[in-house]
Amino acid sequence: MQPDFIFIIAILLMSVVIHEVSHGYVADMLGDPTARLAGRLTLNPLKHLDPLGSIIIPALLVLSNAGFLIGWAKPVPYNPYNLSNQKWGEALVAGAGPLVNIFIAIIFGILIRFGIAFEFLTPSFVEIASYVVFINILLALFNMIPIPPLDGSKVLASILPYELAYKYNRLQEFMLRYGMIGGLLFLFAFIFFLWPFFSAFVSFLFTIIVGFSFF
Repeated sequence: MQPDFIFIIAILLMSVVIHEVSHGYVADMLGDPTARLAGRLTLNPLKHLDPLGSIIIPALLVLSNAGFLIGWAKPVPYNPYNLSNQKWGEALVAGAGPLVNIFIAIIFGILIRFGIAFEFLTPSFVEIASYVVFINILLALFNMIPIPPLDGSKVLASILPYELAYKYNRLQEFMLRYGMIGGLLFLFAFIFFLWPFFSAFVSFLFTIIVGFSFF
């Protein structure tokens, strides 16, 4: 088994776990204890694993050299009716995950820049840290796509004018009704039509943060 495979899966797993825990912490701060009471405010990956999205699909994509990577953890539960801020609460909870991913990417990007400049990082660490940056940028941007149930759909619904928000929420209900079928159709369209543009933008942001191209 290649070391890169182990590191990529581990980085992806911890990144999606931190993403989900961030949702739960913000919801708890806004008055909804659902995630805390469910024992989901923990970085223990076993509490968040989705066997399909956290292990099987990422492993198959990496081992098959598919050219793209995607994965997810079990969503952290929360009750929007418990949130103290009914106007922006859902947007704040939804946006917490992508924001934390961007924060992680920036921290590791700065570490790489200073490490290379002052020559105190090994090439192996720079490679691993580069994966951390790339994967966290990817997770942040992917989750901000305004397609339910991704985080971007909740953020968009909160900032739209009332009438548009109502129509958009009806669209979300329609798409969620089809569950797995709708998700697979979106995933198919994303992989085969949007991935080249999406990955190019992720690589562009990676270069801005780190200072060199992603491999």
